[in-house]
This record gives sequence, C-alpha cells and structure tokens, in this order.
Amino acid sequence: MRHIPNILTCLRILMVIAFIIMFVHQQYMICLILYVLAFVTDVLDGFLARRFNWVSDFGKLVDPFADKFMLLSALICLVSVGAFPLYLMIILAVKELLMVFGGLFLLKKKNVTVYADFSGKIATGLFFASITLSLVKLAFTDLIPAAALGIFDTVLTVLYIAAVAMSIYSLFHYAYKGGFIGRKYRESNAYETDNKQ
Repeated sequence: MRHIPNILTCLRILMVIAFIIMFVHQQYMICLILYVLAFVTDVLDGFLARRFNWVSDFGKLVDPFADKFMLLSALICLVSVGAFPLYLMIILAVKELLMVFGGLFLLKKKNVTVYADFSGKIATGLFFASITLSLVKLAFTDLIPAAALGIFDTVLTVLYIAAVAMSIYSLFHYAYKGGFIGRKYRESNAYETDNKQ
C-alpha cells in the first residue's frame, strides 16, 4: 500500500507523455481529460504520502520532477499554438530551475525538505485553472460564441499573469525560508528534517 503514491507519480508521468502526443495530433479533448486526471493523481499522491506517511526517497526525487514535467509540458504545448505567452514561459522556466536546484541543495547539504506552502499551492491552483481553461478553449473553439472569445482571452491572460506572479513570489518565499536570502530562520512546520534513510 505504501507504494501507491509512487505508482500514481509514475502514472502521472505516463499521462503527461500521452498528453504531449495527443496535443501534437490536436486531440485537445483527450488532452483536457489527461491533464485533469494527471492533476488529480498529483493531489492524491501528495495526500496519501502525508496522511499515511508513505514517504520514500524515490518519491522525494521523482514526484517534484513529475510535477514540473506536467506543468512545463502543458505550457510549452500551449506556447506552440500561441495560447501562452513565450516571455512568461521563459520567466517560469528559469524560476522552476532555481526551485529545483535550491530544493536539491537543501535536501543534500542540510538534510532538510521544504514542502509547498500557501504561495506554492495558490500558484499551482492558478496554473491548473488557466491551463484547463486554455484546453477547454482549444477543444471547444467552434462552440464558443465569437463575442465570448474576447472575454475568455482576457480571463486567461489575468489568470496566467497571476499564476506566474504568485510563482515568482513563492520562489522568494522559499529562498527566504531556506536561508538563501535575508535572515535565516526556522518556522514551525516550515521544514521537516528528514532522518529516514
């Protein structure tokens, strides 16, 4: 049972690969379904790992990779069809790389794992909403009234900017918590020292 989160993580990676293939073939409805299911597995494996303490070294390494793979793959696909601004994609890619390297540094050098807090969770939720709406637009373009498309695009732009802004904020928040910038500190529940081998 304790391997269920890892199984879900691997399943998510496979779904993202299928998402990319379907997107290339312009099967946007299938992409929408795959993306929502992949997000559900992300939420579920995190919940199970925390609730039942089904934490493993494999999960610590592969789960963050699967999360970034899912987000960046979806956004790159949307950039390719002009549904997501390229400049925001570049900003986000740099931010994600910094987060990955910073997290690996803390895990290796300080034996500390930094878990997602409110800013990261809000950013994740905003990205999920905006990507899902973008896929809905691509899948149902012919059914959306022309007058509504402008409103749709405005909402998407606001959501994407808000998601990237919150993502950038989370980068500085994690950097502060990790002692990379500002005064080093340790808050209750901000860190979990990992003594499990």
